[in-house]
Amino acid sequence: LVASYPRRLKAVIARGCCPELQLLEINTKLDSGYCQLPICIQALQNGCPKLQTFRMLNVIPMPKMTRNGSGSTSGFPLLEELCMATTAVSFMTDQDLTKIVYDSPKLRVLDLRGCSRITAAGLSSLPCEELECLYWGLYFSSNVTVSLSKKGIHLLTQKWSGTLQELDLANQLFSEEDMEIAMGHLAQRTGENPLRSLNLSGTKVTTPALRLVIGQSTALNYLNLSSCRYLPRGLKKLYRGQEEIHQLLDKFE
Repeated sequence: LVASYPRRLKAVIARGCCPELQLLEINTKLDSGYCQLPICIQALQNGCPKLQTFRMLNVIPMPKMTRNGSGSTSGFPLLEELCMATTAVSFMTDQDLTKIVYDSPKLRVLDLRGCSRITAAGLSSLPCEELECLYWGLYFSSNVTVSLSKKGIHLLTQKWSGTLQELDLANQLFSEEDMEIAMGHLAQRTGENPLRSLNLSGTKVTTPALRLVIGQSTALNYLNLSSCRYLPRGLKKLYRGQEEIHQLLDKFE
C-alpha cells in the first residue's frame, strides 16, 4: 500500500480494517519539502498486527493518541523492515522509535537516514538481536543537531557485529576513539565476516580503525571514505569492488 494522500491513510487506519496488511509505505517527493502526518502508532499496531515492512519516506510522523486511552498493543511482532528516512528535519527521538519496535525481535533492516535526534544508546537498547542493515547517515545540514552529543557508536557494532551486512554512518561525528573501538568490534567477528557495505563518508574514522575492519571484512565490496577529514589525501573517495578495497589495504601496510 502506497499512500499519496494522508487523509485516506488516516481513514483506513482509524477503521482498523487491515489485519492482513504486510507492507505499508508512505512517501513524498524528495523536492517537496516534508509532510507532517498525524498517526497513532498504537492504533496501527492494533490494526495491522501482521505488518512486516513499514516505510515512511520524507514524512514526519506526528504522535496522535487514541480516544479510548488504551495503552495495550501487541506491537509489530513480525516487523522485518522499518524506514523513517528523511531529507528534511526529523523530530523522531529514541522514545518514539522504541514505541514502534519495542516488540519487533525479527527486525532486519532499519533505515534512519536523517534522524539526527536518535542516539547510539537508544539504538543499542532495541530488542532486535540480528539486525543486518543499519542506515543512519545524515544527508542534510541543520543547526538543530549542533548541540547533540555524539558518542557510543561502538555499542552498535558490538551488539550487531555478527549480523551487520550494511552500515551507513555518513556524517555522524563520533570521536576518533569511538570510531576505532567500533571498527574493532566489526573486525573481531569470529568466522566469516558478513559485512559487505560500509559508508563512513564525512566521519572521523582514522587509518588504524580502517586497517582493522578492512583486513577482516573479506566480503566488503563497497566502502565510502569521501570527506573523511582524518584520512590522508588521496584516500578520501568511494571504493567499489573487493579489488579496489584490497588495494587500499595495501597502502596501509
